[in-house]
Amino acid sequence: MECGAVGGFSEEQFREACAEIQQRAPAGANWELLVETLGFSIYGLLDQQTGLYEYKVFGVLDDCPPALLADVYMDLDYRKQWDQYVKELYEKECNGETVVYWEVKYPFPMSNRDYIYIRQRQELDVEGRKIHVVLAQSTSVPQFAERPGVIRVNRYKQSLAIESDGKKGSKVFMYYFDNPGGQIPSWLINWVAKNGVPNFLKDMAKACQNYLKKT
Repeated sequence: MECGAVGGFSEEQFREACAEIQQRAPAGANWELLVETLGFSIYGLLDQQTGLYEYKVFGVLDDCPPALLADVYMDLDYRKQWDQYVKELYEKECNGETVVYWEVKYPFPMSNRDYIYIRQRQELDVEGRKIHVVLAQSTSVPQFAERPGVIRVNRYKQSLAIESDGKKGSKVFMYYFDNPGGQIPSWLINWVAKNGVPNFLKDMAKACQNYLKKT
C-alpha cells in the first residue's frame, strides 16, 4: 500500500546539529540549565503555550565510539532488546522514505503513546572532524491509523550529533521535544523527560557494549 508524501530534512538541519555539538551549552538567553547528571548537562527552554520544555543535552559517553553509537541508535530491532519502554517498533517504506512506527509503554493508569516519524542519518565532515547526525520528526501518513486506547503523539522532534571525544568515547549533543498529549500534567511530563533523557543515553551506552558482543 502506498503512503502519502512525508518529506525529508534539509542540509541546513544537519549542519545546525553539527554546530550545536561544537558548543558546550545552548546559545540564547532563554535556555536554562535544569540538571547535571551522569556526565550530562540538560538545558530546557519553556514553551509558554504548552508549559512543556524543549531539551538540549550535552555530554560524553565513555568507551562508546561514534560510529558504533550511531549504529546502535539506528538499529530498531536491537532497541527492542534494550529499551524496556518499547511496545512495538518497526519501519515501513513510503514513497522512498522510511517511516517508523513506535509504540511506547506508559505506566498504568496512563495510556500508551505512539509515534509516526521519519529519520535520516548522515556523516558530515566539519573542518576535518567526522560528525554523525541523526534527525527525526513526527509525520502523518494515512496508513498508520490511530489505535483505540493509544494516544498519538503529533509533535515529536529529535536530533542527535555524535563525534569522537578524542579518546575511546563519544561527545554527544541531543535536542528533544515531544508533546505526549492526553491529561498528563506538564510538571510530570517535564520531570520524566528531564530524568529519562540521561537514563536513555546511559542505557544506549550499555547497549553499545553488548552490541559489540552480539556482532
